Amino acid sequence: MPEMYFDVRWPDGATQRCYSPSTVIEDYFTAGAQYDLADFLERSRTALGIAGERVREKFGFFCTGASGQLEQIEETARVRAFPADSKVTVEALLDADGTTR
Repeated sequence: MPEMYFDVRWPDGATQRCYSPSTVIEDYFTAGAQYDLADFLERSRTALGIAGERVREKFGFFCTGASGQLEQIEETARVRAFPADSKVTVEALLDADGTTR
């Protein structure tokens, strides 16, 4: 599977490198774009869900890396309790070797 990463800047300025086992992330996020928090979370759920299913189709099991990454994203949003009107920036989309896409 062509895994990739996406770098996120949270509303408090903290950054996080996120993992996807599939390039489907590119269909949901654009490098440099800002997303409303709720939209970012929904896009993450959808994209990582599809990515996990693509692994299942190819290897016969759902990707725990995709579900684990989604849990980390949702935990960050929940624990930090960002205001509803907060923005999340996807700073970069990266290949597995760190090359910018």
